[in-house]
Amino acid sequence: MTSDLRNRLLLLLVLPLCLLALLGVWMDYRTADETAARHDQRLLRLLPALADSVLAPGSEAGGPPVWLLAPPVEDFLRQNAGVSGFSVRDMSGRLLLGDAWVHGAVPLTQAPEFHSVEVRGITYRVAVQRGPTGAGEMVVALADGSDPRQQWAQHLLLRVLLPNLVLVAAAALAIHWAVGRAFKPLVDLAAAVERRSPRDLSAIDETASPAEVRPLVHSLNRLFALVNMQAESQRRFVADAAHQLRTPLAGLQAQVEAWALLARSGGKVAGPSGTFKPDEPQALGGKAVAAITLGASEIEKLRAATRRTSQLAHQLLALSRADARSLDAQAMQRVDVRDLCENLLEMYLDAATGKGIDLGLDAQPVHVYGHGWLLRELLSNLVDNAIKYTRAGGSVTIRCAIRPDPQGGASAFLQVEDDGPGVPPAERAHVLQRFYRVPGTEGEGTGLGLPIADEIARAHGATLTLEPGASGRGLRVTLVFPA
Repeated sequence: MTSDLRNRLLLLLVLPLCLLALLGVWMDYRTADETAARHDQRLLRLLPALADSVLAPGSEAGGPPVWLLAPPVEDFLRQNAGVSGFSVRDMSGRLLLGDAWVHGAVPLTQAPEFHSVEVRGITYRVAVQRGPTGAGEMVVALADGSDPRQQWAQHLLLRVLLPNLVLVAAAALAIHWAVGRAFKPLVDLAAAVERRSPRDLSAIDETASPAEVRPLVHSLNRLFALVNMQAESQRRFVADAAHQLRTPLAGLQAQVEAWALLARSGGKVAGPSGTFKPDEPQALGGKAVAAITLGASEIEKLRAATRRTSQLAHQLLALSRADARSLDAQAMQRVDVRDLCENLLEMYLDAATGKGIDLGLDAQPVHVYGHGWLLRELLSNLVDNAIKYTRAGGSVTIRCAIRPDPQGGASAFLQVEDDGPGVPPAERAHVLQRFYRVPGTEGEGTGLGLPIADEIARAHGATLTLEPGASGRGLRVTLVFPA
């Protein structure tokens, strides 16, 4: 945009300069033409005096006539010595007096004629007239090399075009520099907006912008404010919904877990007035408790639904925190990735053992700068996904280490690898989209695990990649931090 404006301004300013230069050339030519017309009139007035300078025929046949230059002609030749000349010829064109190079065709009438001739690099304006003299009818000619019109044509490039071209070029450079300086605040404003984080919707300082740009800056600030209000409203909605869902879901899940345990054991529930079976109404604290006739399969389905809903609420809250605008303003801290991996290993060890999965750890001392609670959420989602989709008897490995990068530095990486069904190459870009699940995927899931991990990775400036595991089996998710 700025480049287009600069070029347009440069064109609009230089084009009139070119037109003015052409106008100057035309006016210079007109001035030279008017001056040349006056020179023509001067030569025309001197021709009769030159004819009167021929007094009588020569004493010898074929010899030069007797002549005496008239004072006006003599003054003209003396003042323009070296750039003037004259000639007197008979009607056959034979030179009788003067310079041989001053010549022309014999006029058919007594009307004066003008033509130009170039001699020794000088262009002369020659006036020729046929008329009576003291020696009879002769042809007289007078040449003038100081004609400004002839010199203008001769020195057109050096004296007219070249200075104008230099002037236009200098003006173009000056205009280009001036326009660049004038547009610098606009360029700085564009660069400042481009460098902004997508989450940074703070207002731009209007006083630092030129007066012509302030309406645009004001409109941008108004747009930023509207977008910020909308985004803030969405974030509050997600956070409030997740918070409101977590408490009742936790209570519901606890109730279902208790009834599931009771259904599996077939035992009795202890109460203030004794024990009772699920199919026997009892009085607890004076209140009637209805008999529960749900079978074990229905209770398991209800248990799975509440667990899935509780996980969804937790992931929605994590997604809201990872997408929060205030995240940029929070200072990053030094995080011990190895310690984080060991904690997650202890957290998921029971779940992996219960499913018959070998959960291993290959960790080296690694420290990165980031938000520890977000990195914990990221790793938790990756490990939970790996255990969830890996079949019994499989293996899941958590890794962290330092490795060299192509630029010659070193980068920290965090990795979770499993030997489960993996993700087809065509679906790897889609599984990072929210609520997307690969068609035909077995098991519970909300389609938010990998998108949350990707969002947290981008918040840390890291790169999340998906690739096949060892021997082309399973899935290997790698998070590479900046060097």
